Amino acid sequence: MLKDIVVRKATLDDLPTLQKFEQALIRAERPFDPTIREDPLKYYSLEKILTDKNAVVYVAEHLSEIVSCGSVTIREARPYLDHEEFANFGFMFTLKKYRGFGINGMIMENCKEWTSLKGFKEMRLTVYTENQSAIAAYEKVGFKRHLIQMRMPSK
Repeated sequence: MLKDIVVRKATLDDLPTLQKFEQALIRAERPFDPTIREDPLKYYSLEKILTDKNAVVYVAEHLSEIVSCGSVTIREARPYLDHEEFANFGFMFTLKKYRGFGINGMIMENCKEWTSLKGFKEMRLTVYTENQSAIAAYEKVGFKRHLIQMRMPSK
């Protein structure tokens, strides 16, 4: 565990760094998904998430530098499930030199606490099946493999 890590809620002042993290995340995920469009591309409406009372972005800082982030947004569940809404974890990113120190786990714990305070019992996230390091990190904080989405390009 790295010392001097502070986890806090992100603010609009953090937007430039979060936008850089978003682009780094897209670059990291491209090898896992041939259907990701070419740049310019955005995964998230970060301004909206940062100002939405039903969403949160956490950042981890080391010596005042943001080194990691993660978010929770509330999503509508499919009508046949036993819950109407769920907490969707996303935008999980840690700078390469800070990986392996448990920082993502700290972000995830804050996200889980926020989810519990909001009264949500169901937490979900999406991860590429080939992204084994991410899967291991999510399993470490309690997530379990649940569903595999399959795809096939048409001819």
